Formats: sequence, structure tokens, C-alpha cells
Amino acid sequence: MDYLEIIGGGKLSGNVKISGAKNSALPVIAATILSDKPLTLTNLPNVVDIRTLLKLLTMLGGKVEHNDTVAVVDNGTINSTKAVYEIVSQMRASILVLGPLLARFKVCEVSLPGGCAIGQRPIDMHLKALESMGAIIEIKGGYVRAEAPNGLHGAKIVFDKITVGGTENVLMAAALANGTTTIVNAAREPEIVQLCDMLSSAGVVITGTGTGEITIEGTNGVPLTFPETKIIPDRIEAGTYLCAGAISHSTITLDEVDANHLKAVIDKLEVMGCSFDIEPNSITIHGPEKLKPVHIITTEYPGFPTDMQAQFMAIAAIADGESIIEERLFENRFMHVSELNRLGSDIWLKGSLAAVHGVEKLYGADVMATDLRASSALVLGALVAEGTTNVRRIYHLDRGYDNLEGKLSKLGANITRKKG
Repeated sequence: MDYLEIIGGGKLSGNVKISGAKNSALPVIAATILSDKPLTLTNLPNVVDIRTLLKLLTMLGGKVEHNDTVAVVDNGTINSTKAVYEIVSQMRASILVLGPLLARFKVCEVSLPGGCAIGQRPIDMHLKALESMGAIIEIKGGYVRAEAPNGLHGAKIVFDKITVGGTENVLMAAALANGTTTIVNAAREPEIVQLCDMLSSAGVVITGTGTGEITIEGTNGVPLTFPETKIIPDRIEAGTYLCAGAISHSTITLDEVDANHLKAVIDKLEVMGCSFDIEPNSITIHGPEKLKPVHIITTEYPGFPTDMQAQFMAIAAIADGESIIEERLFENRFMHVSELNRLGSDIWLKGSLAAVHGVEKLYGADVMATDLRASSALVLGALVAEGTTNVRRIYHLDRGYDNLEGKLSKLGANITRKKG
């Protein structure tokens, strides 16, 4: 099994190109099911999750030509509407095919999802919303079976809690429904905006994009025709490299990035003493010689993202003082704490709160990744740890980071992928 060997202590410098956003590419790929004509997706990240979802399309009968960052998808040949456990168990985002399959074919079966074990992320809100749109849903044998013999109809969907996946599933289902759908308490992430823009580019009338209330006029079952769609930059990958610059007290530049998507992250890094040069498509971070402590509360966009919590904990581990991090979205998202402590961190947990007492130095050790973002936190800690760190179970990392070791090596990190 692959692992990363990292010899810490060096500074970073240079430029790093940010890949397309995994969390935007996944719903965009799912949305291709709404079309019966070929379309091209560009700027896809070269990560495992993308290949997994594209494989699911082929298992449904679609045709996919995929070469690194570009995919040509033709779902006019879909002949199955069953998303099997073999694929869905590998990746939670596979549940995103539920809405578009049901909307286009009026019946589907989707295995209950898997993915990172960071806490309960039930799909009950997805199912309740689809039922409001006329779906008949049964859960049996580990599968969600949904049918809408007369097609889906518009409805007012009020989410009790903001749900990114739920908003995406309803957006796609509503695009082909009969009538008007309004989503109240909708997610506002840039990835949601891209999905709305993609649907709009195919002629779906959508108002309220980027707000908490989105209205969609459905096509009454008429499949969509999409133009070429370019995936937006990955704000979480970008945030991770900004953290690499901060933790290593370095100056690095991120290219092909949108600073507007990173305001909460940049604001907290400024609190910690970092400074920035921001251009329309690039961000340069100047990491200070001494990092200040920070107080973070994770929340929905545009607040501080839960997907950056672990990386900031790694930085806080060597800050001068005590940082407090409160995780409000996922109850199991502190699994990286024990592994960071193996590197010499001083982190204490109480429920959803973590107190991070900054230490003068981290030390290399064998550590094990527990989920995708925890993996990157361990890599960040290893970059500044004295000696050698081996980060194991990096298959988590490969799900969401495009060539992390290659990009860090180009910046000057001593990092090597090994087998064993």
C-alpha cells in the first residue's frame, strides 16, 4: 500500500497550479444524466473520486471518454438506472445520481452511500424533498428505490438544515420536473453556483443563484443540452496550499484560483499573521516567522469550511499560544487529533471543541490518515516536523488531491510516494 515519506524542515517557494474542484465536478458529472446528448467537461481534477463517478456512468450504460482533465460524456445510451453498491459504497457523492436518474427515467435504485467516516450524514432530507416532488420511495436491501410514474412535479422544499448534497439533488431533479420548485434554506457554496450556472446554460430558468432561496422552472421531462462546462478551481485544495505556505513560514503563489471563494480562509490566515498579494487569478501568501493563535468555528458557506478545519489545526499546532477550534458540522471530524499528537502536537478535545496549545517543534513519526482532509493535515505537520514522517493510508488523500506530492515537490518539499 502506498504511503508518503516526508522529511520536514525546509521552506517552500514557487508557484502551484490549482486543479478543478472535486466537490464541483461531482455534481456536474451527475447532472450530465439530465442530457441525452454528448457534452464535454474540462478542468476535471485527476483524482480517484472523479474516476469512480465516471465509471458509475459507464455501468449505467453511458459512454465516457476520459483523459486526465477532460471527459466527453454521452448519456443518451443509458440502459440501467441501478447504481450498485460496488461503486456507491466507495464514494458518498454517488447519491447525487438519485435526483437526475429519477427525473429523467422516472425510476431508479441507488445503493446507500459510503465515503469518509467523519460522522453521520443522513440522506433523509434528500428523500423527503423528492417525496414532496411526487416520488415514491422505499429503502430495502441497502438500496433506495424511487419511482415517479407520472414524473416529478414542482414543490416548495424547505430544508430544516442546510445541506449541500440535498440542494444539488433537488436542483437536478427540479430541472426536469413539471412546474416550479423553490428551495428554501438552500446551500450557497460556489459548487452550488456552478451547478445552477450549468443548468441555466442548458436553458433551465433559475433565479436566486448564490442565495438561500433558489427557484427552478422545470422542463417537464425534456432532456437538457449542455454546452462545454469548465470546472471551477478547487477552493479546498487552494486553502490547503495556503496552509502549506503558512505552516512552513514560506512565500508561495497559487495560480488559477478564485480568491472570492476563499475569503473565510484568508481572513483567518491574516489573523494568524500571514499577508497576501491577491490578483484576479492568483494568490501569493507570505507566511510569518511566528504564527499567532486563532479561534475557528466551522459553519456553512460563506463561513469557515469544515473541509479546512484539520489543516488549520496543523498550523495552530505550532502557533505561539492557544487556539480554539469548534466543529459544528460533523461529530467525528477530530479523528486526526491523535495522529497530530503523535507528531508532538498538544491538542485536547472536549466534545466539539479542540484546544490547541502551540508547541515549539513537531517531530517526525509514523502516522495514519483517517479521512481525506485529515490526510492533508498530517502532510502539513510533516512538512515542518524534525526528521522523517511516513503518512500511511493515503488512499484517502488520492480521493481528493490531484498529485499532491508532485505539486509539493515542485515547491521544494522533500516528499516521496513509496510502497510498503
